[in-house]
Order: sequence, then C-alpha cells, then structure tokens
Amino acid sequence: MSASPMVLIFLGPPGAGKGTQAVRLAADLGLVKISTGDILRDHVARDTELGRKAGPIMERGELVPDDLILAIIREELAAMPEVRAIFDGFPRTSGQAEALDALLAELGAPVNAALLLEVPEDELVRRMLKRAELEGRADDNETTIRRRLEVYHQQTRPLVDYYDARGVLKRIDGLGDPGQIYCRIRGAL
Repeated sequence: MSASPMVLIFLGPPGAGKGTQAVRLAADLGLVKISTGDILRDHVARDTELGRKAGPIMERGELVPDDLILAIIREELAAMPEVRAIFDGFPRTSGQAEALDALLAELGAPVNAALLLEVPEDELVRRMLKRAELEGRADDNETTIRRRLEVYHQQTRPLVDYYDARGVLKRIDGLGDPGQIYCRIRGAL
C-alpha cells in the first residue's frame, strides 16, 4: 500500500531552525527532506559543474538562479514513487513558488502546508554565528549572514503572502528549545 502524496514547505529566514525541524518531521511522517542548500553545498564540495556555477553566487550571499534550482527539484521529485517531501530552503521567491506549484500539479501533489518559523533577527544572527563556529561553515560569517537576511527580506518574504493567500500558511513561534518548537509545528498540522 502506497502512502498518499504530502508536500510541506518550511519558510523563514536563515537560522530559523527549518533544517533541524524538517529532519525530525520528515522522519515522523515518512517524508523526504529536500534541502536545496545541502544539495548545492554537496555539489560545491564535489566540484561538479553545478557546484562551479553555484559556489561563487553562494559565497556572495545571493540566490542561485531559478533554472538551476528547479532542475535540482525536478530531479529529486521525479525519483520518488509517490511525492512525499518537505522542502527546506525552497522556494525562495514567488517565481520559484509558482514553478513548484506547476511541477507539483503535474505530479498530483499540491502543497499541504507552508510552515513559517518566526524568529527575531538578533537571535538569527546569534544562531548562525554559533552554527558557523560548530560546523565550520564558511558561508556563515557575519557579513554574509546579514546579506542573506537582507536578501530574505527582499526576495523571500513575499512567499508568506503567497502561501497565506492560498490558505496553507501556518505561523510558528521559532523561539524556545527545539522540542517546544516541534510540538508547535505538529499542533499546527
């Protein structure tokens, strides 16, 4: 017996905890976590053609072009027998959201919920600097962090309105320990 399609999207600024929560939720619900950031960093580390294109863009704290990201997403979803996915870090723009909706419509798997983790900016910077120290992530220095937050506010924040208008947006308080936040997420679903 095959599970029914399910698509969840984590929204929120860098450092809000989307990745941490997506891993746990994916395990609990039998979903595949699709993190475009993780996929892109893997390509950069392996020095693939995509990695050579995306690396310099990422180092500047800018968004990788839609055509590259959408090719990655299509490849990931096409490999699934039934689309059951959590998106972490995608979509980042309204154009990407529209393209994802079109792709999901082709696959018969609409977005079930867009989960917005809300965290104050000072806390986001603190979290990402700590993460950079613990994980040695070169893309998490303070200049790049502040640039990524600026890009988020300019380009990604409109997704909140996009998913709210479709009736699938769920606002989650992203402060507290990960267990508390996870309980809020499960309650919202």
